[in-house]
Amino acid sequence: MNINYVIKHFEKWAPTGVALIKDNVGLQVGNPKDEVDNVLLALDLDEKVLQQAIKKKCNLIITHHPFIFNPISKLNFDSSKKSQIIKELIKNNITLYSAHTNLDYTKGGVSFELASRIKLKNINFLEHQESNQYKLVVYTPEKNVEAVANAIFNAGGGIIGEYSKCSSRNNVKGTFEGSLISNPTIGKANMFEVVNEVRIEILVNSWELNSVITAMKLVHPYEEPAFDVFALKNKNVNYGAGAIGNLEYNMTPNEFLAHVTKHLQTNGLKFTLGKSAKIKKVAVCGGSCSDLIENAIAQNADAFITADVKFHSFQDAENRIMLIDAGHYETEVPVLNQIKKILDKFIKNENEVIKIFKYSGSTNPIKFYY
Repeated sequence: MNINYVIKHFEKWAPTGVALIKDNVGLQVGNPKDEVDNVLLALDLDEKVLQQAIKKKCNLIITHHPFIFNPISKLNFDSSKKSQIIKELIKNNITLYSAHTNLDYTKGGVSFELASRIKLKNINFLEHQESNQYKLVVYTPEKNVEAVANAIFNAGGGIIGEYSKCSSRNNVKGTFEGSLISNPTIGKANMFEVVNEVRIEILVNSWELNSVITAMKLVHPYEEPAFDVFALKNKNVNYGAGAIGNLEYNMTPNEFLAHVTKHLQTNGLKFTLGKSAKIKKVAVCGGSCSDLIENAIAQNADAFITADVKFHSFQDAENRIMLIDAGHYETEVPVLNQIKKILDKFIKNENEVIKIFKYSGSTNPIKFYY
């Protein structure tokens, strides 16, 4: 099994197309055609993570934060730590792959795993992505409906939430008249034809549109398939930012702080109190998500957990919602468990002997003094 095969499976869950445009997700360093030995998961890459990968014979490292975020103008192996790590990656034939905002925005990703870690139930996105879907409308003869629809489904179209192979189909009349040099599947060249067709409508994510159209054309019987592509403003139910859910039972603010401290295994919480004497509905967003505070308030959350909260954001939230800064590392590192679970299941189903390791140390640069 090569590295690219593993990455393709991973990206079915966390497609790079949902990442922010300026985010450098995907392959960072290495050769995706290499065979996989073992895999190491970490939030970040540093010298200690690299040494552990070498020790455990891992030739694929998957991180959350991109190691190469900004363009590199030079590689100085004498004084630059980043350059030295790149040199060691190449020297040891280790491929580095990063899943950043695509992992933030996917179901079961960073925020969903954070919500699960603090025992929330009925978890959903706090804010859905929007304007990143198209409606593909295709016209095909009745006998070719299933072949055309299945080609679109297999290329990634027709997924709405927990439902796949979603489509709308309506019987229509199609007309055409081919030129003298045309080669129509139905009827004859230079003759006006009226045929029974089916109009198929299927939802497609923007990053899959080209591959879906290509797949559709490969099986469509017409020399010139008739199809339309409509840009949508719909909210994408499959991808979004943050998560929101409910605790199993009401907690006082102090009980909730103790609960969060216990399950995130941290003692470094910063917070401001909200208006609720009881905490039940909770919004979360791993990493820096202060921009979602108003979303959490609008959805009547009693508390919002995120990181990197500024002083004035605490001021604005005071007496409106319990706002907790639980730390950037602490709110994101739980997602490594979910990545491991997904890859372990994939490796098992493929009958491969590949080990998936989580980095045993911490890459958190922030220390606390008590």
